Amino acid sequence: MTLDILIIIAYLLCMLAFGFWGKRRTRNSSDYLVAGRRLGPVFYTGTLAAVVLGGASTVGGVGLGYRYGISGMWLVIAIATGVIVLSLVFAGPIQKLRVFTVAQVLQLRYGVNATGASGIVMALYTLMLTVTSTIAYATVFNVLFDTPRWVSIIIGAATVIIYSTIGGMWSITLTDMVQFIIKTVGVFFLLLPAAWHRAGGHDGIVEKLGDAGEAHFDIMSIGGATIITYFVVYTFGMLIGQDIWQRVFTARTPGTAKWGGTAAGVYCLLYGVAGALIGTAGAVILPSMEVNDDVYAAMAETVLPVGLSGLVLAAAVAAMMSTASGALIACSTVCRTDIVPLLRRLTDRSSTPAPVVDPESDVRKNRVWVLCLGVIATVIAMLMDDVVAALTVAYDILVGGLLVAILGGFFWKRATGAGALASMAVGTVVTLVTMALTDVLANEPIYFGLASALVTYIVVSLATRPTDPAVLEVWNGRLAGTEVAESDNPEDAVRSRGTTPATQGTPAGPVD
Repeated sequence: MTLDILIIIAYLLCMLAFGFWGKRRTRNSSDYLVAGRRLGPVFYTGTLAAVVLGGASTVGGVGLGYRYGISGMWLVIAIATGVIVLSLVFAGPIQKLRVFTVAQVLQLRYGVNATGASGIVMALYTLMLTVTSTIAYATVFNVLFDTPRWVSIIIGAATVIIYSTIGGMWSITLTDMVQFIIKTVGVFFLLLPAAWHRAGGHDGIVEKLGDAGEAHFDIMSIGGATIITYFVVYTFGMLIGQDIWQRVFTARTPGTAKWGGTAAGVYCLLYGVAGALIGTAGAVILPSMEVNDDVYAAMAETVLPVGLSGLVLAAAVAAMMSTASGALIACSTVCRTDIVPLLRRLTDRSSTPAPVVDPESDVRKNRVWVLCLGVIATVIAMLMDDVVAALTVAYDILVGGLLVAILGGFFWKRATGAGALASMAVGTVVTLVTMALTDVLANEPIYFGLASALVTYIVVSLATRPTDPAVLEVWNGRLAGTEVAESDNPEDAVRSRGTTPATQGTPAGPVD
């Protein structure tokens, strides 16, 4: 156990070292928020796979495999499908837009400033994602170090906050690559073969589990309704999450975003199967586990010698930290880029001249945001024992409220800003109301939210005048790669075409 602890400590120190290394490459906001938009295929594939495969995919995936057998793979399969669809269909186009946030994409497409309100939903989602990951890796530290829960949270959170604050996306990318390698070795080359051998393989598992053995190899045993809901929530969530899009923005070229992301998606598919198989073997090796999420750590300590088990536990911590750091910088980006300008407009400060941008000062402000939000996430993690319900609310609102407006803008030219705003409002409200009338973890809220958002989007768009041609010209030019982005601010792009974005949900019109 002492050797395992030393391995975890060495891993944490390594993360901090990479944080300082990343700082050397950070000179402006583009470097800090999206790694200068210059990641090549290897780094891009590794960092995207790292951010989407968090504690739910690693510890949770093994736990689902323990309970449902191979069918436990479907949660991670749904995530992987989202990554592949995002990469093949949307990654190239959104990488060409040259923006920082999802809300900026909405503004660029519809020419409506009020779409910044979507940043509130996105900020809630990314903040709660940070909180859940913080709680998850704290449980590992609690077992290893035998420390109180709040101390374990501080140990992990302090590491993530420090390396994320210091170097931003460059530091996160470097740490993600280390975490990607550790997860690959720990799950595929250590824990999976050791667990499978110890359980006796397919025949041994079927024989030892008796009647339940065959069920553990039924890919549908988790239930068809559950599988469908996984795809609706997690696949669609991957398509529009700020934490995922921000990684797409780091790609050097649209081709890198497309094919590097596809490779990451395929890796996630294999990761999901591996986790389910480890959990299936665990049903034989550890038949009396009461908490499914404890199976991963228990399997590592049971089937591997000291030292190797520490590396496998580090893989779990790596998965959680990569998600936490990615969500943290995404939350910071949304708050500073979308929510602060929205609040200024609401308090009649929109006429205040924009300050002259100083790259060093701009990076310092980004660091302050990451630090403050990291502290907030840490405090919330200390106060909450179970945030599954809260994360479900955030995910359902994200998909139910924003999916139609975001993806619709890519496929339907007649869609308008008014339709997008109404769709977001109605979808969010219907999702929340349905949760209140049923249950937070029920399947109905997401379906009702999506259906109402789609109907509203179509009806209101057809009832309002089309989006201003100048706005669409900028949008189409960016997508085609013919519009050179002189500024990352969508408002500047639209103004250069002679229009001013609307502020209250009305499509932009010509300047008088």
